[in-house]
Amino acid sequence: MTTALPTNIPDYLAQLRQSLAGADPALVQDALYDAEEYLRSELAENLDKSEAEVIAAVASSYGAPEEVADIYRDTEVKVQTALRAPPPRPRRSLAGRFFGVAADPRAYAALFYMVLSLATGLFYFVWVAVGTSLSAGLSMLIIGIPFLVLFLGSIRMLSLLEGRIVEVMLGERMPRRPLYGNRGRPLMERVKDMFLDPRTWSTVVYFLAMLPLGIVYFALASSLVAISLTLILAPLALLPGVHFSLWIFGIDVPAQAPWLLPLLTVAGVALLFATLHLARGIGRLHGLFAKHLLVKSAQYT
Repeated sequence: MTTALPTNIPDYLAQLRQSLAGADPALVQDALYDAEEYLRSELAENLDKSEAEVIAAVASSYGAPEEVADIYRDTEVKVQTALRAPPPRPRRSLAGRFFGVAADPRAYAALFYMVLSLATGLFYFVWVAVGTSLSAGLSMLIIGIPFLVLFLGSIRMLSLLEGRIVEVMLGERMPRRPLYGNRGRPLMERVKDMFLDPRTWSTVVYFLAMLPLGIVYFALASSLVAISLTLILAPLALLPGVHFSLWIFGIDVPAQAPWLLPLLTVAGVALLFATLHLARGIGRLHGLFAKHLLVKSAQYT
């Protein structure tokens, strides 16, 4: 049975949200934002018509909520299919699966994200720490509340930026539009909603957590890659004019046990591929972590 066409924008968005039940929360956020933008722009261009008349008029072009939901679902499938990197050729052997990670671009992107996260984590942490301190310090002054509102608004914009980084590098679908908000409500009610929205504070928690996570990610990525390359290049120590010391368990390998150098190269190659596997796994887990804290789920919508 077809649902009756809504007569106002909040009801239209509510029906659209209901029609998108079960879809990715990031997709739902994008669809709600786009629909509200379109409907309010049409309403602004037709001031002589009521809200119900405008919605009825645009239903034939933009679509009823159920139709818009179907369009977004179909478009999402097409876009994800086009953007998704070709899957690596399936390998049955253990060695094939282990070394096949070299053909997965997501592993390299995740490794780069681990290195980049030190800089982004430091920036997010400082932004939250300074913003929180200034908000608390100015709370007794008249500009305290407006400053806090601007600070929380900047947090939402930064979460959108982080979401784009996560989606591009880690492959987790994140919102491409700002968080949907009912702009038909009074300003103070919208500010109240922002304070009561769990995603506002979960985003703050995510940004604070990014500094320790960034330190761990950077340390793992840089140290494992450095050790791998050192072991791989160890046989160069036998070249004339090359001064290279590699101590393992108190033994200077190039000077005292040069026969170990080929084995160290093999170990370095194995460690490098293991590092790619680790980076890909961390990337998947971090993508889910970011999705859980940065994206507004249906139960809070």
